[in-house]
Amino acid sequence: MTQPQTSNLQQDAMRYGTLMGIFWTIKFALFPLGMNMPSLLVAFFALTVVGVPLLGISFARQYRDRQCAGVLPFSKAFLFTAFMYLFATLFATIAHYIYFRYIDHGMIIATYQDMLSTMDQVATDGMKESIDQFQQALDAIATLSPLEITVQLLTQNIFNCTMLAIPTALLVMRKKKKE
Repeated sequence: MTQPQTSNLQQDAMRYGTLMGIFWTIKFALFPLGMNMPSLLVAFFALTVVGVPLLGISFARQYRDRQCAGVLPFSKAFLFTAFMYLFATLFATIAHYIYFRYIDHGMIIATYQDMLSTMDQVATDGMKESIDQFQQALDAIATLSPLEITVQLLTQNIFNCTMLAIPTALLVMRKKKKE
């Protein structure tokens, strides 16, 4: 009897995760556009830091209220939110790969390198060491293939989403009322 519940949980997590993945893909489009328009970069970071958790909480509450009759123990809430974020990550990973393979052609790295060279010209001695370290990191990233960049982003997203699933589950869990 527990198998259909798990199946429904996975199906619902996939459904909500796909919607979240669409949001992440649209949000991700703001990042490269923000290289030339700083307000879009601010919007990207705001949607990442505030929008993703709020949307996750909203989707988990909808799941709790619509599919679980208002009762959602922590374990099931965590499982649902972790799956939801995982499916969103998988959806966004496809968009990341397409972007880095067919669209970017090194534009983000080049923009950061231009920023670093501008900063290096006006930097004090104390800042030059930090700029050099950042340049070394950029040089290392520039050697990565689109697939390697995508796998790196996938790994980071899985870790971050697992950590985000914990507070989300804590916020949306609801125990059965004692009668």
